[in-house]
Parts: sequence; structure tokens; C-alpha cells
Amino acid sequence: MIKVPPHSLIAMSAVLCLLVIASLVTWVKRVRSPERDYQELKLRIQSWWWMVAVLFLMLSLSDLTAIVFFGFLSFLALKEFLSIVPSRQTDRNVMFWLYLSIPIQYYWVAVGWYGVFIIFIPVYVFLFIPMRMVLIGDTQGFIRAAGSMHWAVMLTVFSLSHIPYLLTLPTINSNAGGIGLVIYLLFMTQFNDVCQFVWGKSIGKHKLIPKVSPNKTWEGLIGGVSTVTLCSALVAPLLTPLSMLQGLVAGGLIGISGFFGDVVLSSVKRDLQIKDSGHLIPGHGGILDRLDSLIYTAPLFFHYLYYLYY
Repeated sequence: MIKVPPHSLIAMSAVLCLLVIASLVTWVKRVRSPERDYQELKLRIQSWWWMVAVLFLMLSLSDLTAIVFFGFLSFLALKEFLSIVPSRQTDRNVMFWLYLSIPIQYYWVAVGWYGVFIIFIPVYVFLFIPMRMVLIGDTQGFIRAAGSMHWAVMLTVFSLSHIPYLLTLPTINSNAGGIGLVIYLLFMTQFNDVCQFVWGKSIGKHKLIPKVSPNKTWEGLIGGVSTVTLCSALVAPLLTPLSMLQGLVAGGLIGISGFFGDVVLSSVKRDLQIKDSGHLIPGHGGILDRLDSLIYTAPLFFHYLYYLYY
């Protein structure tokens, strides 16, 4: 087990305190209004306890353990994505190579080989998928099948693999380390989802994209992004090498990209006429329902940080 840097330890403790508060608030609500159904809220918070506990444990054990853990999340996300999109029988032979790309991509993460990490899936896997499909010889539905598989591996493997790569970057803020970068990205992304939901429920009146997500409002987006941007500026110097001004930009980037990650996956689900991508996480739906915002925030935050400091 590695020694968790002090600022990262404080951040972990703060997250646990927030979960305690959320659990207490839920319990009070259930006692005061027993006639109302708080089962979904209870399940959501219980799931958050499990997810946070597992995440913090993996981060605390070692960088390699955390990288393997995120690789497993990519596997679950890829499996879920492929299970909800239409596919042909002949595509099964190609899907094997998509799964094989996971350990290879995360190997580049583990050894910190940025040059190959950044091109392996966008170039080599991208070109290999249609090559393998051509050798099978089934041209009916070729474009749709290739597009679905390209999307699947880019979103669930390439995008998500940027999260553990933060652990392998040279340490600049020794009080936070790579763990601080991961916690910062994950917390700000999830905090953005919560803030946009709360602002939208509280004062939301003007629909943003009703055909994609009827509950999204301009007030929710602006209020959520503003809140996360300010919070990001305050937290960034503690958990990252970023200054407050750079943290302000990072917060805006996470807020806006997190919104688009959410609605892009919502568009996929609406196209497929499903409510949730799965039922793996009680109260939350599937793994993609929980990782949708991160699919966008992870690579954008990573490259923003990489451009500034690496």
C-alpha cells in the first residue's frame, strides 16, 4: 500500500464526509415523510458508498492496482455498450479484437509510453477494425457496424484510459501526487452533474435540448458550470499543479464537456429507445450511465494539463 499524499488524503476524507451528510439527510427525510418513496435515493447513496470505497482502496494500494481497476471499468463499459447497440452475427469475430485492445492500451498507460498511448486506438485499432471486417466478407450493414465499434472502443477504452494515465505523470504537486489529479477530475465531474441537476430542479425554466434530454435547462447548465468553475479554481492548487486561474479554466472545461458527455450518451439511449444502459449499479443504471460525463471530461482535462505542464 502506497502512502497517500496529505492533500489527497484530505480530499478523500472530505468526500467521505459528504457521503455521511447525504446518508443522514436521506435518513431524516425518510423519518419525517414516511409516506414518500425515497428508495431510489437510498439506493443511489448506498451505491456511491460502494463505488467510493472501491475507488479509494484501489488508489491507495498502488498505481498498478488502480490502472488495472480502470482497465476493468473499461471492460465493463465496452461490454455494456456492445450489448445495447445492434450488431450482426459476423461482428462477434471483430469484437474480440476490441476487448483485446483494453490490456494493450492500459499497458501503454502502465509504462507511461505517451507516444503509443495516444495513437494506438485512434490510428491502429481504427484502421484494423474495418480490415478485419473486410476479411469476413459481410458487406450488409458494414458502415453502421464499423461506426458502432469505432465509437465503442474510442469512448469506453481510449477516453477512459486517460484517467489512470494521470497517475503515471511526473509529480509536480508533491502534496497531492497523481492520486490528487484523479480525485480532482472524478470529483469535479460528478460534482458538475449534481450541480447542474440541482440548479435545473431549483430554477430551471428554459429547456435546452428537449428532444434529447427534457430535464436539461439553460439555468441548470449555467448555474452548474459556474458553481463547478469557482469550486475548481479553489481546489486546483491543492490537488493539481494548476494555479487558481488555470483551475478556473479547467472547471469551465469540465463543466461544459461533462454536460456534452451526458447528453451525447442520452442521444445514444434515445436512439436505441432505452432508459438506462444497464442495471449494474443500483439506483444509477448501468456503468455507462455513471461514466458518461467522464468519457468527455477525462481526455479534455488530461490534455489541458499535459499541454500546460508536460
